[in-house]
Amino acid sequence: MTEAKNGWRPPEFVTREQCIKDSEDVLSRTDIPIKRSEDIFRVNVLGMDWDLGMVVYEPEDPERIPHGADSKKAGFFLLHGGSGDFKGIERHSKLLAAKFGFKVMAGTFPGRFYFPDASRDWPDDTIHADGTVRAPIWQQGEVITPDQYEVVKDASMRNRYGTRTLARAKPESQFWFRMAGWPAAFEAGMIEANRRHFPEPEFSVYSQGHSTGGPFICMLSQRIPNMAGVCATEHSPFGYLSMGRDEWGGDMGKIAGYDKIEKQGKARTDPFNELYIRTWRDLARYQGPEALGQEGPKALMRLPAIMEDILDAWQNVKSRPQFKAEYVVTHAISGSLAEAARVSAARLKMNKDETEALVQRFVGYSRELSGPNVKPVPPFLFEISKDSRDHSQEVYEEVIMPGFRKMNPTPKIALTRFGAGVHSFWKAEKDLPVGIVPSVLKSWNDAVTGGYFAG
Repeated sequence: MTEAKNGWRPPEFVTREQCIKDSEDVLSRTDIPIKRSEDIFRVNVLGMDWDLGMVVYEPEDPERIPHGADSKKAGFFLLHGGSGDFKGIERHSKLLAAKFGFKVMAGTFPGRFYFPDASRDWPDDTIHADGTVRAPIWQQGEVITPDQYEVVKDASMRNRYGTRTLARAKPESQFWFRMAGWPAAFEAGMIEANRRHFPEPEFSVYSQGHSTGGPFICMLSQRIPNMAGVCATEHSPFGYLSMGRDEWGGDMGKIAGYDKIEKQGKARTDPFNELYIRTWRDLARYQGPEALGQEGPKALMRLPAIMEDILDAWQNVKSRPQFKAEYVVTHAISGSLAEAARVSAARLKMNKDETEALVQRFVGYSRELSGPNVKPVPPFLFEISKDSRDHSQEVYEEVIMPGFRKMNPTPKIALTRFGAGVHSFWKAEKDLPVGIVPSVLKSWNDAVTGGYFAG
């Protein structure tokens, strides 16, 4: 499976026992003194101001930052998944800095950084007592008011999600225009953030996007000039490689033909103006398959206890953003991306050629760039957990890896499987207090310093 030809070679499989050893090794290392800082900045994109917040963790002594095999300082740009923010990746951001010395920037999607409070915790719950919902903050001081959206209850995917709550932006509202323009704000904002913290030619950037963050790191991998490699742990691929599959299905899916059901997922058709409001149900849709994989069907016999755990866990995570609009990119919903571009173009009174160029730009977010004078897709190190709900070995071998091999030029790729862990690979389990994170970070360090990304 491994396709590395030079330097450090990724293992095909890391046993649970090795994960435990790696955990004991990494967590027992003396911490490098680190500092934490926030960087809040504004970009103007498509005629609108957008505020973004990044959090940076780095050694107090910059001389402690390691150099990669290319002799440049190594920086990590991490992006959360689902509907989170920088706090979802805070633990391994700190570990990367304190145990290995890397400078780490934890990004947050536009709209999800909670500017009003220094804790950055979102107040209340995602669905308020009066039926209104939590909404993004794309610019400090701007409020998306309830008159700008319609709350919709959607039961069309109830077996997977339960009843979904959507905030559907009304045409010509500020919410409507923000929902149309945020992908371009993401692109410009993340490029600017990397320029600010990982300047060329001092740094090479290595990146990881958890789950939903993965397709966006894929997109940025060719747009950030010094991004030298992607540590794709539980990291979804370019959107077009996910098209037609609602989720990927993990190894536990092999029980009772579950994998066959997962692989037959229908293509998503989410409109650009629908914001998905998450609830405890989104924890349940992960906990169910994870319990199935770890315990087998007998897990259903303790369903009340599992539900109690889910409801308790929601109380701990509802202070994260918990809303989501990224399906248009992560599942390559080209029609919705094109419509979003046309809405922005009409607002800006673009001519026909300018409008078509913006449409192509938006649709292009879901696949690799190609052609002359285009930066090639850098090396990818794919890694998957044992009981991942969303990532199975089969789909990597049948879809993702072949998809990358068809790219021109073909990037270096490899796949490592871990004998422990779940999709949220920092989730604790027996003998693994922070999940498989120590093993994962050790592999990232070895790949950067051992020459995998330089070959």
